[in-house]
Amino acid sequence: MPDIQAKEQVVKVIEQKINDASLIVFSDYRGLNVEEVTELRDKLRVPGVEFKVLKNTMMRFALKNAGYEEVANQVEGPNAVLFSNEDVVGPAKTIFEFVRQHPDLEVKFGLLEGQTVSPDKIKALADLPPREVLVAQVLGTLQAPITGFVRVLNANLTGLVRALDQIKEQKAS
Repeated sequence: MPDIQAKEQVVKVIEQKINDASLIVFSDYRGLNVEEVTELRDKLRVPGVEFKVLKNTMMRFALKNAGYEEVANQVEGPNAVLFSNEDVVGPAKTIFEFVRQHPDLEVKFGLLEGQTVSPDKIKALADLPPREVLVAQVLGTLQAPITGFVRVLNANLTGLVRALDQIKEQKAS
């Protein structure tokens, strides 16, 4: 009896990880040796990111409990699962950089903000610039019209000052 309770507890923990994660990536790690898996774990050791090898039965139960029954059926073979609670671009970028160096790691599918995504979509996510660069680009785009507006106002003020200067000179002469 305690064995079943322990398994139920593990399923609840996995279910909580699923519910908290913004990005979940399922990958097949066959062909990687222990050192390579450890290297990938080390690269993914950042706040809000977890990379674990989990039992498929436990993962399936947790996915079903979390409302992802259609995804639960896709969990087959050896799986290493990446959970990211905050940043979705950084971990995706890290895993695909690792795939470039170690082609034996295969990204199977993922969940992004609750939606099932293909490896291609995760790859597209990995190709995005970092969050800071995107924020800077958006701010630059927002700032451009304001800068243009300020220039127009300055040009009008400069023109007004010149016109007043010319009127002053005409009256003085």
